[in-house]
Amino acid sequence: MSKQFAVIGNPIEQSRSPELHHAFAEKTGISLNYTKRLAPLDGFEANINEFFGSGGIGMNVTVPFKEQAFAQCAVLTERAKIAKAVNTLWMQDGKLHGDNTDGQGLVDAIHALDWNLKNTEILIIGAGGATRGVIYPLVKAGVKKIVIANRTLARAEQLISDLKDAVPEAQLQAIALTDLAGHFDLAINATSASLSGDALLLPETLQFKHAYEMAYGKPSSFLDQAKERGVPTSEGFGMLVGQAIEAFSIWNGVKPDLKDFI
Repeated sequence: MSKQFAVIGNPIEQSRSPELHHAFAEKTGISLNYTKRLAPLDGFEANINEFFGSGGIGMNVTVPFKEQAFAQCAVLTERAKIAKAVNTLWMQDGKLHGDNTDGQGLVDAIHALDWNLKNTEILIIGAGGATRGVIYPLVKAGVKKIVIANRTLARAEQLISDLKDAVPEAQLQAIALTDLAGHFDLAINATSASLSGDALLLPETLQFKHAYEMAYGKPSSFLDQAKERGVPTSEGFGMLVGQAIEAFSIWNGVKPDLKDFI
């Protein structure tokens, strides 16, 4: 019988995880079955208990359950502890283990574009959960300075206060969205502006050499403005594939090449 995997969320219909994991399995010669599980908002714990109780091997977690998954785990990786959110679950020695592969997915996606991260200065727009999850892997990949810009400055400052001890080798700075300025190797949009259609205006005082949009498949004023400047751009599909590959490798012990799937 094939090994059983799943992704859990609410909503879940939009998830690309099953097709990605089946593609990785085909490429690596592994036999698995990967399904979508819609859990009621108050039924996350019961759903994962049922899945692992019936022999499930690993599970991905999407919105809105990543924080609940974090709370359920008996054992957490360092990057999951820092992210305070879990998107990858597995059972080992009778204990629920959790990891967060989103940040590594972003790093691997940027490397697949042949964009450099070592000794770079990066701007991240937005101070929500997506940003929290990527700081540690970016710094471990060699980024030397990260500036977090957010509409509410206090939220960006709080995020830096939470994370600075985890990444002492990098400089972290918070600025208000209205104070966007400076020269950066890479600008990353981690806000939901692209999702809600709100225009994000990038002033001329802000210069960057590359632009990465975490969302994908949606119009992005952030990417439109970067393209107008002639800056190399990418939307977030590579990050989605990268985080899935990282989860696949945790569960199956083999890591497919990201470039084969983007």
